[in-house]
Amino acid sequence: MTDGRPLNFGVFYAPFHPVGQDPTLALEYDLERVEALDRFGFDEAWFGEHHSGGYEIIASPEIFIAAAAQRTRHIKLGTGVVSLPYHHPWLLADRLVTLDHLTRGRLIFGAGPGALPTDAHIMGIDPVDQRRMMEESLETILALFRGEEPIDRRTDWFELNEGRLQVRPYSWPHPEVAVAAMVSPSGPRLAGKYGASLLSLSMSAASEGFAAIGKAWQVVEEQAQLAGQPAPDRATWRVLGTMHLAETRDQAIEDCTYGLPEFANYFGGGAGFVPLAENTGGEPKSRREFVADYAESDSVVIGTPDDAIAYIERLLEQSGGFGTFLLLGHDWAAPDRTINSYRLFAQYVLPHFKGRLAAPRAAQQWAVDKREQLFGRAGQAISNAIETHVQEKG
Repeated sequence: MTDGRPLNFGVFYAPFHPVGQDPTLALEYDLERVEALDRFGFDEAWFGEHHSGGYEIIASPEIFIAAAAQRTRHIKLGTGVVSLPYHHPWLLADRLVTLDHLTRGRLIFGAGPGALPTDAHIMGIDPVDQRRMMEESLETILALFRGEEPIDRRTDWFELNEGRLQVRPYSWPHPEVAVAAMVSPSGPRLAGKYGASLLSLSMSAASEGFAAIGKAWQVVEEQAQLAGQPAPDRATWRVLGTMHLAETRDQAIEDCTYGLPEFANYFGGGAGFVPLAENTGGEPKSRREFVADYAESDSVVIGTPDDAIAYIERLLEQSGGFGTFLLLGHDWAAPDRTINSYRLFAQYVLPHFKGRLAAPRAAQQWAVDKREQLFGRAGQAISNAIETHVQEKG
């Protein structure tokens, strides 16, 4: 953060698992990764909700968080995100309160309108209505979280009669609420209007539009002022980035030949989104050449911890400051190399931004500077002790 507060770090799992993997083992791998993040000192892990496409296979982030909470001790666990138009807000609020208790306050409630057009199609939801439906649901959930009195709501897709929560949240006054933003200004507008955190999920730092990191926070501040909300705190802003780290850039490129081409094909196909990085079209490429082209993009880091530090520092400068950097969870590399990437991040990148390196370095330099002054006296003390011993023996 620009005000001197340490940066927080987490990983955002949709999750992505190429078709052909055993779904049971893929979900187990997701849980194992969260266990590793907890050991390595990451602050957060997020889990998505998707129901079609066959690639992002967690259907309920709440169920997954309940399982992950039993395997971890410290890390916060976020719904990344619950698609609000798919659920009655009263039932969703009640489930979240239960999860808040089961995790002892480690829950973060991330909300969005729903990202996959195929999900909306199956349920007969018009994508044009999803952002309006999301706001209606979010307002209702926050009213349930924040109030004791029964509330009534009438919309064209849900009804609430004398609604209240039978159990209050474990967290006070309720779990942190974060609103997702990808391209449109809807997310930043809702974050400002309702006093929620902002979850910037555009997978390209160079993306344009109102949700781009160079513009999003201005929208949050404007809407907060219009709604009479307190000035928003940048520490509540989370920004997503995409990277894989290894001991060398060459090794990082080799690692990503494992699964990056399939990942890119998914984002150009079934997901309904544009590919992650710049167009790598042209003549057919080998897997290594394909990855090398991605590595040249400003949108990703396929390299070393030093590359990651430089990338995050650029994001901080471009955005004006945020509170948490989230790594996109992916299957670019084999499981052991993915865990190694997290380990390198925790060993070198995380402490750089947590402010944990300055004090040991200063202490070491102080000891070096004092060496001649202090160690000479220590040596004299040793010599005196030896001389005294010899004299006594004599």
